[in-house]
Amino acid sequence: MPHRTTLRLLAASALALLPLSATAQDQTPVNAGAYLAARHATVANDFQAASMYYAQALARDPKNPAILEFATSAYVSLGDVERAVTVARQMVQLGLDNQIANLVLIGDAAKQEEWRDILDDLDAGQSVGPLFDGLIKAWALIGDGQRDAALKQFDLVTETQGVRAFGLYHKALALASLGDYEAAEAVLSDPAEGGLRLARRGLVARAEILSQLGRNDDALTFLREAFGPETDRALDQILAMLEAGETLPFDVTPTAKDGVAEVYFSIANALRGDASEAYTLLYARMAGYMRPGSVDTELLTAGMLDALGRFDLAIDSYGAIPESDPAWDAAQLGRSQAMRRAGDIDGAIDVLKGLAAERPELAVIQVTLGDALREANRFGEAVSAYDKAIALFPEEEPGQWVVYFARAISHERQDQWDQAEADFQKALELNPDQPQVLNYLGYSWVEQRRNLDQALGMIEKAAQAVPDSGAIADSLGWALYRLGRYEEAVEPMENAVELMPVDAVVNDHLGDVYWAVGRELEARFQWKRALSFVDEKDPNNEADPERIRRKLEVGLDTVLKEEGAEPLKVAHDG
Repeated sequence: MPHRTTLRLLAASALALLPLSATAQDQTPVNAGAYLAARHATVANDFQAASMYYAQALARDPKNPAILEFATSAYVSLGDVERAVTVARQMVQLGLDNQIANLVLIGDAAKQEEWRDILDDLDAGQSVGPLFDGLIKAWALIGDGQRDAALKQFDLVTETQGVRAFGLYHKALALASLGDYEAAEAVLSDPAEGGLRLARRGLVARAEILSQLGRNDDALTFLREAFGPETDRALDQILAMLEAGETLPFDVTPTAKDGVAEVYFSIANALRGDASEAYTLLYARMAGYMRPGSVDTELLTAGMLDALGRFDLAIDSYGAIPESDPAWDAAQLGRSQAMRRAGDIDGAIDVLKGLAAERPELAVIQVTLGDALREANRFGEAVSAYDKAIALFPEEEPGQWVVYFARAISHERQDQWDQAEADFQKALELNPDQPQVLNYLGYSWVEQRRNLDQALGMIEKAAQAVPDSGAIADSLGWALYRLGRYEEAVEPMENAVELMPVDAVVNDHLGDVYWAVGRELEARFQWKRALSFVDEKDPNNEADPERIRRKLEVGLDTVLKEEGAEPLKVAHDG
């Protein structure tokens, strides 16, 4: 992972791409309706609608700098880079110096291998940001046949604080693209650097370089140490080739054009999670434009689109990866996730069932299928999927607690408590301090009025681990209430409502606690709030609206008597 200094520098470069505001000096009337609709679509990350409305706004005001920039961004985000190039060229013709236009035009020129034009434009002041400019210039020099100048330029990048690793990584790739694998490996393995910390793509690149040097055994050792047992079909294919003595082709950046695409990819990958996904997407889209068919870029782009809520575009990107590609498994998992987030749970389940049939040996697919089935309240089928996943585990590992936890919930929702309790206990055996499991099992015991002292201890431990969890604070307050420690229950229950103010169950619980300590007016207020948050059309409601109405009508004491439960004072006296 990049250092924080690196990420700040990269984020600063991304912030340089923030859109311009329309200036008061603009004299041409703007199509206000189209412009406002475009801005609204942009905020919603609806790139298709934004592109359409910006086109309408440009028809009325073709020289407006802000609209030109917004339109360029929208087209790139949508993946329509060719149209973005057209708009970016309009900006240049109008004498506008704009980072987004430069980002697009440099990539387009590199795709056409116009190296001399790129070098001249960079020297003339065309810029996106220091790191981007420096790496692009170095790769353009490679493309122009100026090896020595290019290597010096890579060295200049390495001298910039915070981005040294980027300069070294791309220098190694450039050397490999020139066939100098010895020098490339020397850069990647330099003891002075402690060996570069590489992302997955960089790890594969180094393995390819080692293989080109006839060092397949070293490549195997390197990859196994880097990835451990957690491999996938793509890595398995690489490992199999190495074990068979085959030489891996160097295909990360075989040409200067691929090197420029790698610059876009590297920056997008580094920025992800630390800068706005919308701006990071611009780099990923440009990488895809320059290197169409790149599976790594398609997966990166699809993940960003998913994070932006553009599930339709994410599904399309994942679907673009062919079944013959080793990354198809990962793409189908991503596609199913996007479908789930889009609300198409049944469609996601169908995708996962098909994938499970194709790859029955992969536990992760069965786990993901189980999660989707559980989300659809198909708990019996979920248990079956989790059973298959657990049967595929070669040995027990702490991280498997989550599968037992998920299966336990599925059992519990089917009133199969013995099986559920066994799985909760197994999850705690694998991860004794896991707060979610401690809370869920403790709360379940509280609701069953079993093992109350042990349950309280477990919930208190969970609350200490995650003090900002409203669900755990609610469990703690409710456990104290069940134990008749009403005054002690008030503070954690009030805390739970602060953390989860519109949760019907939590507000209902606080009402019961208030009633128990004699604060009846406040109790009724909380019950009314709880009732207002209940979706009575939802069959999975945990809060019972009829019971809440009855409490408002006659009070909690009478409701408990009607239910045959112990009155509050008995629990308190006990």
